[in-house]
Amino acid sequence: MKVAVVVGGVGGARFLLGVKKLLGFDPVGPGPVGSPHEITAVVNTADDIWLHGLRVCPDLDTCMYTLGGGIDTERGWGRTDETWAVKDELAAYGADPDWFGLGDKDIATHLVRTRMMRAGYELSDITAALCDRWKPGVRLLPMTDDRVETHVVIDEPGTGERKAVHFQEWWVRYRAEPRARSIVAVGADEATPGPGVVEAISEADIVLLAPSNPVVSIGSVLSVPGLRTALRKTEAPVVGISPIINDAPVRGMADACLSAIGLDVSAEAVGRHYGSRGCSDNGILDGWLVHSGDTADVPGVLVRAVPLLMSDVDATAAMARAAFDLGGISTGE
Repeated sequence: MKVAVVVGGVGGARFLLGVKKLLGFDPVGPGPVGSPHEITAVVNTADDIWLHGLRVCPDLDTCMYTLGGGIDTERGWGRTDETWAVKDELAAYGADPDWFGLGDKDIATHLVRTRMMRAGYELSDITAALCDRWKPGVRLLPMTDDRVETHVVIDEPGTGERKAVHFQEWWVRYRAEPRARSIVAVGADEATPGPGVVEAISEADIVLLAPSNPVVSIGSVLSVPGLRTALRKTEAPVVGISPIINDAPVRGMADACLSAIGLDVSAEAVGRHYGSRGCSDNGILDGWLVHSGDTADVPGVLVRAVPLLMSDVDATAAMARAAFDLGGISTGE
């Protein structure tokens, strides 16, 4: 069975652990030899940023570390047993930006990536090379090899000056507190899908939308020309998992992103935003999972309520099973 999962960072990575468990993989590490299943994750790269001369890919790295056993499980991002000597030295020099900390182990990943980029390698090739060390058991594909970066238009705190800042600055430095006037995936219009991405979607037996941020994670993937079309044309069922529970985001500040594009913070609003493949010109969903107790009326989409808290890997595997069931796909158990 071929499974394609569209993901962002922390939530997407944790969801992939459950998909692996459901299909008989160890959640952390490579898949079993001879497994009939293949999992491909199409990963958001619009959060990527240049920092101190290094190319940082937060969502790709979070997926890679999480699935490969190197993630700091308490934070959900960064390396386990991390140290911060370089960060402290940069602070001593007064080097900006000082609001985004890179750990010493993490910097090694960015150094390798940046060196390979400057040698002419594409991001997809670099990601495959990095994964050769971590062996995540899932094929991690950047949504595009082209440079796409999400920028947010805000009124700068203290001055009120309207300006565009990188998403990471709004998210990390400002904690998404200044109201987002608009959110734009800069460069997306000229981007093309990364190698293997369209094929992974079109050849899948089921496509899942992880419970990732619908605006700056899933939405960024959908902004790459050709990817929404691939989701609409695939013969596989497309099932999404709501990142909104009881009218609030499970993690992070997705409510600020939804408000920026004029959406209510609810499972129904996000489901309608994605839309039905059968009842909408741009819709992508066949099924939509919402949390127990939540309701959603999404015309043309099968909706089912199940527990959606990823409290542990078993609970997450149960979520994945519910998504397979809603799509009418058997895992062969």
